[in-house]
Amino acid sequence: MTDSEANAEPARSDATGRPLTVVAASPSLARPPSLASPSSVVAHRLAEIPHHIRVPVAVFLFSVLTALGAYAAIPLGFTPVPMTLQTLFVLLAGAVLGPVAGASSQLLYLGLGLMGMPVFAMGGAGLAWVFGPTGGYLMSFPMAALLVGWIAGRECTRIRTAIALVVGTGAIFALGASWLSVGMDGTGAEIFASAVQPFLPGAAVKAAIAFIVIRQVLARGRGR
Repeated sequence: MTDSEANAEPARSDATGRPLTVVAASPSLARPPSLASPSSVVAHRLAEIPHHIRVPVAVFLFSVLTALGAYAAIPLGFTPVPMTLQTLFVLLAGAVLGPVAGASSQLLYLGLGLMGMPVFAMGGAGLAWVFGPTGGYLMSFPMAALLVGWIAGRECTRIRTAIALVVGTGAIFALGASWLSVGMDGTGAEIFASAVQPFLPGAAVKAAIAFIVIRQVLARGRGR
Protein backbone atom coordinates (compact mmCIF):
# COMPACT_ATOMS: atom_id res chain seq x y z
CA MET A 1 0.00 0.00 0.00
CA THR A 2 1.37 3.35 -0.95
CA ASP A 3 1.48 6.36 1.38
CA SER A 4 -1.17 8.16 -0.68
CA GLU A 5 -3.51 5.21 -0.37
CA ALA A 6 -2.93 5.02 3.38
CA ASN A 7 -3.70 8.74 3.87
CA ALA A 8 -6.72 8.76 1.60
CA GLU A 9 -10.08 9.43 3.27
CA PRO A 10 -12.23 6.29 3.34
CA ALA A 11 -15.14 6.31 0.92
CA ARG A 12 -18.48 7.18 2.46
CA SER A 13 -21.44 4.85 1.91
CA ASP A 14 -25.13 4.84 2.72
CA ALA A 15 -27.06 2.28 4.77
CA THR A 16 -27.08 -0.22 1.86
CA GLY A 17 -23.34 -0.03 1.42
CA ARG A 18 -23.43 1.87 -1.84
CA PRO A 19 -20.79 4.59 -2.13
CA LEU A 20 -21.91 8.19 -1.84
CA THR A 21 -20.73 10.83 -4.26
CA VAL A 22 -19.61 14.03 -2.53
CA VAL A 23 -20.26 17.17 -4.56
CA ALA A 24 -18.41 20.35 -3.55
CA ALA A 25 -20.67 23.38 -3.17
CA SER A 26 -19.93 26.09 -5.70
CA PRO A 27 -19.36 29.62 -4.38
CA SER A 28 -22.50 30.83 -6.14
CA LEU A 29 -24.61 28.24 -4.29
CA ALA A 30 -22.86 28.64 -0.96
CA ARG A 31 -23.72 32.32 -0.69
CA PRO A 32 -27.26 33.67 -0.87
CA PRO A 33 -27.85 36.06 -3.79
CA SER A 34 -27.43 39.67 -2.79
CA LEU A 35 -30.42 41.90 -3.24
CA ALA A 36 -29.94 45.41 -4.59
CA SER A 37 -31.36 48.19 -2.47
CA PRO A 38 -34.25 50.22 -3.92
CA SER A 39 -32.13 53.38 -3.95
CA SER A 40 -29.38 51.71 -5.97
CA VAL A 41 -31.96 50.35 -8.40
CA VAL A 42 -33.44 53.84 -8.85
CA ALA A 43 -29.98 55.35 -9.30
CA HIS A 44 -29.14 52.69 -11.88
CA ARG A 45 -32.37 53.32 -13.77
CA LEU A 46 -31.78 57.07 -13.75
CA ALA A 47 -28.26 56.53 -15.08
CA GLU A 48 -29.72 54.64 -18.04
CA ILE A 49 -31.80 57.66 -19.10
CA PRO A 50 -30.07 59.63 -21.89
CA HIS A 51 -28.33 62.78 -20.69
CA HIS A 52 -30.35 65.12 -22.92
CA ILE A 53 -33.51 63.82 -21.25
CA ARG A 54 -32.22 63.36 -17.69
CA VAL A 55 -31.02 66.95 -17.23
CA PRO A 56 -34.29 68.70 -18.22
CA VAL A 57 -36.24 66.27 -16.06
CA ALA A 58 -33.96 66.99 -13.10
CA VAL A 59 -34.25 70.75 -13.68
CA PHE A 60 -38.04 70.51 -13.67
CA LEU A 61 -37.98 68.25 -10.60
CA PHE A 62 -35.98 70.74 -8.53
CA SER A 63 -38.23 73.60 -9.59
CA VAL A 64 -41.18 71.56 -8.32
CA LEU A 65 -39.36 70.73 -5.08
CA THR A 66 -38.64 74.41 -4.51
CA ALA A 67 -42.32 75.17 -5.07
CA LEU A 68 -43.31 72.48 -2.57
CA GLY A 69 -40.81 73.93 -0.10
CA ALA A 70 -42.61 77.27 -0.42
CA TYR A 71 -45.78 75.70 0.96
CA ALA A 72 -43.93 74.60 4.09
CA ALA A 73 -44.08 78.19 5.30
CA ILE A 74 -44.32 79.58 8.82
CA PRO A 75 -45.24 83.30 9.13
CA LEU A 76 -43.30 84.96 11.93
CA GLY A 77 -45.47 88.06 12.39
CA PHE A 78 -42.73 90.53 13.23
CA THR A 79 -41.20 90.28 9.74
CA PRO A 80 -42.75 90.01 6.28
CA VAL A 81 -40.38 87.16 5.47
CA PRO A 82 -41.78 83.70 6.30
CA MET A 83 -39.68 80.70 7.22
CA THR A 84 -39.78 78.10 4.42
CA LEU A 85 -37.96 75.03 3.09
CA GLN A 86 -37.24 76.64 -0.27
CA THR A 87 -33.58 77.34 0.39
CA LEU A 88 -32.91 73.66 1.16
CA PHE A 89 -33.82 72.74 -2.42
CA VAL A 90 -31.99 75.76 -3.81
CA LEU A 91 -28.77 74.54 -2.21
CA LEU A 92 -29.37 70.95 -3.31
CA ALA A 93 -30.13 72.04 -6.87
CA GLY A 94 -26.77 73.75 -7.21
CA ALA A 95 -24.73 70.93 -5.70
CA VAL A 96 -26.55 68.00 -7.33
CA LEU A 97 -27.26 69.48 -10.78
CA GLY A 98 -24.23 71.73 -11.12
CA PRO A 99 -24.09 75.50 -11.60
CA VAL A 100 -25.89 75.82 -14.94
CA ALA A 101 -28.65 73.25 -14.46
CA GLY A 102 -29.06 74.24 -10.81
CA ALA A 103 -29.55 77.90 -11.68
CA SER A 104 -31.84 76.90 -14.54
CA SER A 105 -34.11 75.03 -12.14
CA GLN A 106 -34.53 78.17 -10.07
CA LEU A 107 -35.09 80.37 -13.10
CA LEU A 108 -37.81 77.95 -14.15
CA TYR A 109 -39.29 78.16 -10.66
CA LEU A 110 -39.39 81.96 -10.85
CA GLY A 111 -40.83 81.78 -14.35
CA LEU A 112 -43.67 79.56 -13.15
CA GLY A 113 -44.48 82.08 -10.42
CA LEU A 114 -44.35 85.02 -12.82
CA MET A 115 -46.79 83.20 -15.10
CA GLY A 116 -49.29 83.17 -12.26
CA MET A 117 -48.80 79.70 -10.82
CA PRO A 118 -49.04 79.76 -7.00
CA VAL A 119 -45.52 78.49 -6.34
CA PHE A 120 -44.24 81.22 -4.02
CA ALA A 121 -44.51 81.15 -0.23
CA MET A 122 -48.06 80.60 1.05
CA GLY A 123 -49.44 80.34 -2.48
CA GLY A 124 -48.17 83.66 -3.77
CA ALA A 125 -47.71 84.34 -7.48
CA GLY A 126 -47.21 87.12 -9.99
CA LEU A 127 -44.89 90.03 -10.64
CA ALA A 128 -46.06 91.92 -7.56
CA TRP A 129 -44.81 89.10 -5.33
CA VAL A 130 -41.36 89.10 -6.93
CA PHE A 131 -41.07 92.86 -6.42
CA GLY A 132 -42.56 92.73 -2.94
CA PRO A 133 -40.69 92.70 0.38
CA THR A 134 -39.52 89.09 -0.05
CA GLY A 135 -38.58 89.49 -3.71
CA GLY A 136 -34.88 89.72 -2.94
CA TYR A 137 -34.87 86.20 -1.54
CA LEU A 138 -36.66 84.87 -4.61
CA MET A 139 -34.32 86.63 -7.02
CA SER A 140 -31.32 85.29 -5.13
CA PHE A 141 -32.23 81.65 -5.75
CA PRO A 142 -30.68 81.29 -9.24
CA MET A 143 -27.48 83.04 -8.14
CA ALA A 144 -27.24 80.95 -4.96
CA ALA A 145 -27.66 77.69 -6.91
CA LEU A 146 -25.05 78.87 -9.40
CA LEU A 147 -22.55 79.68 -6.65
CA VAL A 148 -23.12 76.39 -4.82
CA GLY A 149 -22.63 74.36 -7.98
CA TRP A 150 -19.56 76.32 -9.04
CA ILE A 151 -17.80 76.17 -5.67
CA ALA A 152 -18.68 72.54 -4.92
CA GLY A 153 -17.43 71.46 -8.33
CA ARG A 154 -17.83 68.03 -9.86
CA GLU A 155 -16.15 66.15 -7.02
CA CYS A 156 -18.08 67.86 -4.21
CA THR A 157 -15.38 67.25 -1.62
CA ARG A 158 -16.40 67.76 1.99
CA ILE A 159 -14.61 71.07 2.42
CA ARG A 160 -15.76 72.49 -0.93
CA THR A 161 -19.33 71.38 -0.30
CA ALA A 162 -19.34 73.01 3.15
CA ILE A 163 -17.93 76.26 1.77
CA ALA A 164 -20.41 76.20 -1.10
CA LEU A 165 -23.38 75.80 1.24
CA VAL A 166 -22.20 78.67 3.45
CA VAL A 167 -21.61 80.96 0.47
CA GLY A 168 -24.94 80.05 -1.11
CA THR A 169 -26.81 80.69 2.12
CA GLY A 170 -24.96 83.96 2.60
CA ALA A 171 -25.88 85.09 -0.90
CA ILE A 172 -29.57 84.47 -0.19
CA PHE A 173 -29.41 86.45 3.03
CA ALA A 174 -27.39 89.28 1.47
CA LEU A 175 -29.70 89.87 -1.48
CA GLY A 176 -32.83 89.26 0.57
CA ALA A 177 -31.86 91.72 3.28
CA SER A 178 -30.65 94.32 0.78
CA TRP A 179 -33.94 94.19 -1.10
CA LEU A 180 -35.96 94.34 2.11
CA SER A 181 -34.01 97.39 3.27
CA VAL A 182 -35.15 99.33 0.20
CA GLY A 183 -38.77 99.29 1.28
CA MET A 184 -38.20 99.17 5.03
CA ASP A 185 -37.37 102.29 7.01
CA GLY A 186 -34.93 101.09 9.63
CA THR A 187 -31.34 100.88 10.75
CA GLY A 188 -28.94 98.15 9.69
CA ALA A 189 -29.49 96.37 13.00
CA GLU A 190 -33.24 96.43 12.51
CA ILE A 191 -32.90 95.05 8.98
CA PHE A 192 -30.63 92.30 10.27
CA ALA A 193 -33.12 91.48 13.03
CA SER A 194 -35.95 91.18 10.50
CA ALA A 195 -34.25 89.64 7.48
CA VAL A 196 -31.40 87.50 8.79
CA GLN A 197 -31.26 86.79 12.52
CA PRO A 198 -34.55 84.85 12.89
CA PHE A 199 -33.57 82.51 10.06
CA LEU A 200 -30.00 81.66 11.07
CA PRO A 201 -30.83 78.50 13.11
CA GLY A 202 -33.07 77.17 10.35
CA ALA A 203 -30.46 77.98 7.73
CA ALA A 204 -27.86 76.03 9.67
CA VAL A 205 -30.16 73.01 9.91
CA LYS A 206 -31.02 73.13 6.19
CA ALA A 207 -27.35 73.45 5.25
CA ALA A 208 -26.53 70.43 7.42
CA ILE A 209 -29.33 68.40 5.80
CA ALA A 210 -28.15 69.45 2.35
CA PHE A 211 -24.58 68.42 3.21
CA ILE A 212 -25.72 64.94 4.30
CA VAL A 213 -27.91 64.45 1.23
CA ILE A 214 -25.13 65.58 -1.11
CA ARG A 215 -22.66 63.13 0.47
CA GLN A 216 -25.19 60.31 0.13
CA VAL A 217 -25.93 61.13 -3.51
CA LEU A 218 -22.21 61.31 -4.27
CA ALA A 219 -21.50 58.00 -2.52
CA ARG A 220 -24.26 56.19 -4.44
CA GLY A 221 -23.13 57.75 -7.69
CA ARG A 222 -19.62 56.41 -7.18
CA GLY A 223 -20.98 53.02 -6.27
CA ARG A 224 -22.75 52.50 -9.57
